Amino acid sequence: MRTIRLISGVALTATLAFGVVACGGDSSTSSDSSGSSADANLSGAIKLDGSSTVFPFAQAAAEEFQSKNPNVNISVGESGTGGGFEKFCAGETDISNASRPIDAEKEAPACESKGIKYSEVPVANDGIAIVTNKDLKIDCMTTEQLKKLWNAKSKVDNYKQLDPQFPDQKVALFGAGTDSGTFDFFTEEINGESGDTRKDYSPTEDDNVTVQGVSGDKGGLGYFGFSYYEDNVDKLNLVQVDAGSGCVAPSKETIQDGTYKPLSRPLFMYASTEAIARPEGKAFVDYVLANETTIADASKIVPLTAEQLSKAKSELTKAEGK
Repeated sequence: MRTIRLISGVALTATLAFGVVACGGDSSTSSDSSGSSADANLSGAIKLDGSSTVFPFAQAAAEEFQSKNPNVNISVGESGTGGGFEKFCAGETDISNASRPIDAEKEAPACESKGIKYSEVPVANDGIAIVTNKDLKIDCMTTEQLKKLWNAKSKVDNYKQLDPQFPDQKVALFGAGTDSGTFDFFTEEINGESGDTRKDYSPTEDDNVTVQGVSGDKGGLGYFGFSYYEDNVDKLNLVQVDAGSGCVAPSKETIQDGTYKPLSRPLFMYASTEAIARPEGKAFVDYVLANETTIADASKIVPLTAEQLSKAKSELTKAEGK
């Protein structure tokens, strides 16, 4: 389980793998430093599921919101973006965490067929980090080298086949599973088509498993959301990416301004209209947008830009019919 930073001034409650358990509190209503109201009389349940990349952000938001609203029970799942949308469009969850937009050909029609209406709310930014085993010293890779390594027709089994200067080391690849939005985004941006990937790698929906795989194999190379690298700096080597303008490392600055190309992306919460219509659902989404920078810092994810935050608030206002 990864560690989440404490939100300034308030200790986060104990981290849980797939949810947040309600805790006690008084029955008064008060305001915190963000201006958000803490209402002990607010009650109900909110179910979130989806992206493993958004999971730390969603979990931090849920824990902090619930510490102020102890009668609201919030559960946070981590089944991958695709798996999350399956549950969401079946009416099983209230909010779907996603590291890519909803698929217009399959997922959106699935929601429509079940009468699930929703709002796409950007909540943070992320960059996909390319990492290697700590002893596998590869400082930078071009997008062409990454494509040659990862595409479905790849026969590369030693890093020297990509560059004579690379280590003479057998390739061992780890990455996102097919239900992951990270998988869809990475394969499309690097290989040119969503789903185009070699089959002889170790896929998983759990980024912590990728960390373990890469750090435990001398030839290990993998990819996942940047926050998971930040949480495992001592175990992994970060690889810069050259998309044609020189080597660039992912960081808060390069992800937010888009110079970390082509692997920077926004992260989303898809909130059902029905959930937003409930007091606890609206209060939670309002809380997320009012505190997204603090939550992003706590979960080591990159905050929204001012323009993105304005768009997110406008989307929520439209959903509320204002």
